[in-house]
Amino acid sequence: MGEDNTTEVLCLQLDRQRGESALRILRELQLLDSSFRIGRKEARLLVPLLRNPSETELSLLRAELGNIEIGQCAMTKLPHSSHTIFDVLKDQLAPHQLASLPRSIDIVGEIGIIEIPEELQGLEETVGKAVLETNKNIRTVLAKAGPISAERRLRQFRVIAGSGITETTHKEYGCSFRVDVTKAYFSPRLSLEHDRVADQVREGETVIDMFAGVGPFAIQIARRRKDVRIYAIDLNEDAIRYLQENIRLNRVGDRVVPLCGDARAVIKASLAGKADRIIMNLPARAIEYVDVACLSLKPEGGIVHYYTFASDPDPLKKAEDELSEAVTKAGRRLERRLHSRIVKGAAPHEWLLVVDGLIR
Repeated sequence: MGEDNTTEVLCLQLDRQRGESALRILRELQLLDSSFRIGRKEARLLVPLLRNPSETELSLLRAELGNIEIGQCAMTKLPHSSHTIFDVLKDQLAPHQLASLPRSIDIVGEIGIIEIPEELQGLEETVGKAVLETNKNIRTVLAKAGPISAERRLRQFRVIAGSGITETTHKEYGCSFRVDVTKAYFSPRLSLEHDRVADQVREGETVIDMFAGVGPFAIQIARRRKDVRIYAIDLNEDAIRYLQENIRLNRVGDRVVPLCGDARAVIKASLAGKADRIIMNLPARAIEYVDVACLSLKPEGGIVHYYTFASDPDPLKKAEDELSEAVTKAGRRLERRLHSRIVKGAAPHEWLLVVDGLIR
């Protein structure tokens, strides 16, 4: 690195007007290198990357951002306004342990959630204290201690630093959400999806959120539209309790109806043929509910937001084909795909995706 504080790093070059979209996608894919300043070259932006995108990620970037190039660029290192966990731990850990430090932290209100790799087992408390030192708004640090359960979407955590309090208030796009992350599912990585879907809903619609959790989709919609009815269903009693609190907190009680129970049973009992739009954010099991989602739509049809996991190669096509086949089996048809995108990585070569489809 020279005296001008620049060095050659991997970067994404794209049209300047696509900059906001690029930053959103790169953060979701954990590709953005925040230690360098974003640069400009004529009408192009230069965005620093942590690594080379995979083929699937590259396809997504091209589909979303148009004319892009990836190569080496001279980028300016940002000055340290605060230490990172790497800075705090550089004299305490071996090089291979430093290389294994988590590059991202999920922050829900005052709670930080990280994944501790095998190389750092036994050092959870050390890492947790470094997270507290470098994130002054975090009061509790949790380490993931198991996968998310398919039905109630709960995950086991270990407290590795801080107060140990797991209930918090998370703010997102002007809405406030009370949640205990050990009792109800909430992912800050889906904030852009909550915003994207809510923005599509039109006045007068009836929406069914089949797996509502504490209400991030339902409440975002209700805060933006005055003439809507959203039926928010969840099997988890604790999630429904927080959903009811969040309905009061955000003053949308005239638009959001919380319903506790299995979505299949609830829809068959009282919601068949009522919906203009369905949200199916249960990626591990959404395929099992496509038939009842079709049942819930009005006779003339409507829109479904279908979330699922798919693996390389061509995960988007796999997800679209999966939805189309399930809709056909349910006696309807997927008239057209309105939108599909990778939301985030789920595992090596596996992705969380969404398909928005018009069903007739």
